[in-house]
Order: sequence, then C-alpha cells, then structure tokens
Amino acid sequence: MLLDHYATLSPDTRKCLVQNLVMLRNKGVITSIALLRTLFPLLPRTTSSSLRALIRRTILSDVRTANLRTKNHKLNRAVQAMLFGMVERGMDAEVVGDRVAKVQSASLHFFLGGEEEQEDSDEDDDNEPDVKALQHRREINKKTRSGDKKIQKTMKSVKSKQKRKAESSTTNFPAIQLLNDPQTFGEKLYDSLNRHDKRFSLDHKILVMQLLSRIMGAHKLCILGFYTYLMKYLTYHQLRIPAILVALAQSVHDFTPPDALMPVVQKLAQEFVHPGVGSEVIAAGLNAIREVCRRQPWSMEEGLLSDLVEYRKSKDKAVTAAARGLLQLFREVNPGLLKRRQRGKEASMGMSSGAQPLPFGHTAVAAADIEGLVLLEEHLEKLRQENGKDDYQEVDDEAGWDGWDVESDSSSEASDDSGGWIDVESEGEEDLDISDSEDEADKLAKIKGRDDGHEPAQQMTFEEDAGTRISSLATTKILTPADFVLLNDLRIQSASQAVERGGGSSAKRKLATLESNKKGLAKSGNAEDTFISENDILGPRKKAKADYAERIASIEKGREGREKFGSLKGKKKKGAPSSSTNREKARNKPLMMVIASGAVRSKKKASLREKQQKLRAHIERAKKAYH
Repeated sequence: MLLDHYATLSPDTRKCLVQNLVMLRNKGVITSIALLRTLFPLLPRTTSSSLRALIRRTILSDVRTANLRTKNHKLNRAVQAMLFGMVERGMDAEVVGDRVAKVQSASLHFFLGGEEEQEDSDEDDDNEPDVKALQHRREINKKTRSGDKKIQKTMKSVKSKQKRKAESSTTNFPAIQLLNDPQTFGEKLYDSLNRHDKRFSLDHKILVMQLLSRIMGAHKLCILGFYTYLMKYLTYHQLRIPAILVALAQSVHDFTPPDALMPVVQKLAQEFVHPGVGSEVIAAGLNAIREVCRRQPWSMEEGLLSDLVEYRKSKDKAVTAAARGLLQLFREVNPGLLKRRQRGKEASMGMSSGAQPLPFGHTAVAAADIEGLVLLEEHLEKLRQENGKDDYQEVDDEAGWDGWDVESDSSSEASDDSGGWIDVESEGEEDLDISDSEDEADKLAKIKGRDDGHEPAQQMTFEEDAGTRISSLATTKILTPADFVLLNDLRIQSASQAVERGGGSSAKRKLATLESNKKGLAKSGNAEDTFISENDILGPRKKAKADYAERIASIEKGREGREKFGSLKGKKKKGAPSSSTNREKARNKPLMMVIASGAVRSKKKASLREKQQKLRAHIERAKKAYH
C-alpha cells in the first residue's frame, strides 16, 4: 500500500502504516531488510517533515541496533545497495535549483562527521546543570553522604554527555583514510572550490577547505594551488577567519615545500601581527604561524622570527603566551634561526655539540625498523621465559587473531561466495623444491629460527653504527592486530617513564600523541597529524569588558525578587515598617570603634567650663521633659 498507493493515501494513514511496520519489525514478524526496502523509497517521495524525520530515525536506529554487538554484514551490504541505488537514481534525475551544492554539503558533512547529533546536543546543552554552582553550593551547605552521592551522580552524567558530544564532533577518520586515490580526490576538490568560488557561499567554501586540508594532512598531499587560493582570505576582518586559519594549518605537513609556505607566513605576519590591530588578532596570527611552522619549520625566515618573538614582552596575556610558544618551538626544531640570547641553555648546548636540524627533504637514517618493536620483542621474550614454552610464539600467533577476523554470513551459501580461503590438499609436499641454492636454504632456516640440526636458534638482532638496537621480530613473526595494540601500550608505558625521568616538553608531546593514537584520534605517530581546533588558534582569552547594556542587564537581574529601595532589616522585625535610627545603630556599635570616635576623644579633652555648660544644658532638657 505504501509503495503502490502512496500518492492517494492520506498523511495520517501513511504515518500509521509506517508505525505499524516498525512495530512488526520490533515483534520479529518482518526482518530489518524488508522494513528498510520499504522505508528507503519513501524518503525522496514524502513531503512531510515529521514523517521524513520518523523514517530517518527508524533507519538509523535499526542499523545501529543490528551492529551493536557484532557487525551484521548481510544487513550492511543490503543498506549499501539501497543507498547506491538512491544515489544512481538521483544522478539520472533532472537537476532542480542548486541541488548540486546541497548534495556536496551533505557529502562534506559525512567526511567531517559530527552533524547527525548536533540538534540533540544543542537541546542537551540547554538542560545541562551548572557544575560550578553545584560544587559551590556543596561547600556552603551541610555535608552529608546523600549530598555527596547526588553531586557525584550529576558530575558523572555531565562528563558522559561531554564525552558523547566530543566523540560526535570528531572527524570521520575511516572515510578519510580509506580513500581510493587521495591525490586525485584532493585535486578535484580543489578544482571545484576554485571554479565555483563566486557561486558557493562562505560557509560552504569553509567546509570544502576543512575537508581538503584534513585530507592533505592525513595523506601528505601537495596541492600547492590551495595556498595561493587561501592568500586572498588571510585578512583579520574576514568573516570566520579562525576556521580558515585552522584549514591552513591542517593542510601543512613535512613534505610541503617551504617555498610555497613562505609567502603565506609573511602574509599572516603583515595582516595579523602589527601594532595597528587588537591583541586578539595578534595572538591568533602568532598561533597560526606557530602551527604552520610546527609542521614545516623551514617556512620561517630569520628576520621575521626575530620580530615575532619580541611580542613575548607584550602586556596582553594571550599575545605573550603565543609569542613564547613560537619561541619554545624554534628552540626545539631549529634554534639556529634565533638570536644567541634567545636560544636557551639546552638549545645552545645542542648547537655547541654540533647538532643541526636536517634541511628540507633530508632524513637522518633510512626506515629500517618499526618504532617500539624492540619493546615488543623484549615483552614476548619475558612472557616466553615465564611460561617456559618454546612454542609460545606459535600459540600467541593463533590467539592474536581472536576477535579480529571478519565475520561471515550465517548462511552457508553466502559463505561459499564470500571469496574466502580455500583449503587445497598438497601432494608430495616433501618433494617440493623451495630454493635452488644451499645459501638461500640456510637463510630461510635462519629466518625461521632453526638451524640444520632443527635446534631452536636465537632471534636475529642487528645493530646500527650508532649502537641503536634494531629488532628483527617483523621478519621472523607475523604481527597480529593484538600485537600492534600491545606495541602501542608498551610505547605509551615507555613514554610515561621518560616523562617521569624529566624528558621535557618533547617527551610530553610524544606521550600525548601516543595516547591520542590509542583513542583513535590520529593514525600516525607524528604530532603534525593531529587536527587542531579554533581554540588553538585563538589562544587563551580574557573575559571581555561588559558594555553599558550588559551592566544594566546584570543590575536588573540582581534586583529580581527584591523590594524597591533599601534593605528589609527594620521592616521585617517591627510591627510598623520602619528603618532603624542612628541612635539604635550606635547602641550596637563595637566598643573599640566607640573609644576611637571623635565624640569620646573630645570629651577627654574638654575643659572645666565646657563640662559645666554641658551639664547645665542637660539639666534644662530634663526639666522640660519632666514638666
């Protein structure tokens, strides 16, 4: 009825039919695929916003529930086929209005992530309790166990909401990492941005900039025209300039040519860092230059760096912090660009010992090992000694793939067509000649860890010229996903010990990067691959001074629930409302204040004649009061 007679049904009937289908799915009468095959064709046909929201919410919740514990590959493939069918029908349809920009905007939001639950998060922010107010009230009120439990429960709920909000706002890393041809995709994205520069709105162009910059940073792409395109937007009065500066910084990596970045850095310094702009603009410019130079230090010139570092003497806190951050960065990456008095003790000692940064495009040594693989080798050797097994490596290999294999469909037909491994019986395996030379056979025996006498041999380890140990574990053992997880944990443990021994800021940054890798926020071990936010560009900001309207609003808010004119001290305690007199106030005055008052001191200094006059006046007043 829904698919064949949708146009003739009333809106209420359509909604009731959809709700009945959802109820049948919840009761197990129909399958998820049958439900989704009905709901997907209704999305482009319905004109009711409430029904479209119901269908969309039903599809998302059904797919999310089906993949909650284990991935339902059969349902996911069916949903993908339905989505591809909708996209193909939309491509063949007639273009009405500016639909291309709308489709592109939806695609950009998919890659950038965090747009599905934005409305729900906005509603939660309005109902979120004030944590600081609760803590302040807890310090003032009476301490009880029930109060402590209530505060802890509220704090736990607030932290969980903040965590969900942070997870929803993170980038869709799998979609970016699994691009088939990132260079071609990035070039097409830039061509679209450059070609439709006057057609797209500023918000849409910033979305394209953000996606393009993240792809360039994640895959280390060189699209040099992008930096020329950004030059015209690098002005302090440009709308949404913090987001544009974030896109600029994220697009830079260690393979970006410094010649393409030097004009950009100079433009940032000319537009943002000079006495004619505000302190917030200077801080944003210095932070943007620092983030660009952190990823490519050779984009900075010596004279420009000397001028920028002088801003560390500014009276504004944000500007001082930004300039000091830039100074500290070049003390670590390239202290030769700094003046002698600005280098610091450690950088000066390093330069005196002959340590110099490598020029652009040069590396110290060739890639010969996986970082931290020696730690994994030592850990496995320790476990092997504790268990006392020679074949621990084989057992560990089998257990390392538990929980990491891709699940197959429950039906046998689907598993036969899934393209998996097929076991083939080998005939005459002992007659198979692996190598034609005895030397290659010896090498193969050594790699397997056994010699000609079939006795276990020690694993091969190599030494570099400098004495750094290189593990051969990767050539003697197939590393499982569990091994890589353990390798990351061991690297975090080693970095934590280095920080405790006083490794400095570089060790702290390495630890923070490894921890972010564990959470899935980055895909490599370099700090340049972690994405930044607008807060990193703006830096710490002090609270702006309230204007006249804000001060009046604050005063009016403080007067709410209070009677007009003065305090209520004398009006609550007395039958007839009145204020206290000065004589009543003097009675409650502290004695030490009374002794030091002018009236008491004048009595002590009064002459005999003045005392007689006061006494006569007192007697006359008493007589008048008596009569």
